[in-house]
Amino acid sequence: MLADQIQTDLQTAMKARDRQTVAALRMVLARIKEARTAAGHGADVSDTEEQELIAREAKKREEAAATYTEHGRPELAENEQAELVVLQRYLPTQLSDDELVELVDATIADTGASGPGDMGRVMGSIMPKVKGKASGNRVNALVTERLTG
Repeated sequence: MLADQIQTDLQTAMKARDRQTVAALRMVLARIKEARTAAGHGADVSDTEEQELIAREAKKREEAAATYTEHGRPELAENEQAELVVLQRYLPTQLSDDELVELVDATIADTGASGPGDMGRVMGSIMPKVKGKASGNRVNALVTERLTG
């Protein structure tokens, strides 16, 4: 399970005195434990559910880093970025821009979309294909560009 790998990596980071990695991994393990508790009696959560938890935490780090940068707090933004890098180790590889463009174009062709009014149909079709491999914001921006331009 992914949690076992995270626990092993946490121990390694603790031995190496890597404070940022330790903080990020402890937070992830706490979220996994919370999910298990919510499932009842310490039930296991699947690797997919664990990856979804990590993806949510990664998104929080991205948003926090952007906010800190926007408000002139680069030292805090750097900390969030460092934790984001740690979390990304446990997420699927993100689609490249070229791969995403190809997938969006194919989905637009498959759905017969021809304009902005077809946005919902295209998004509904493409999001399951890119789940965990591209952010919804990134996909939305590209679909909007393709349907309006």
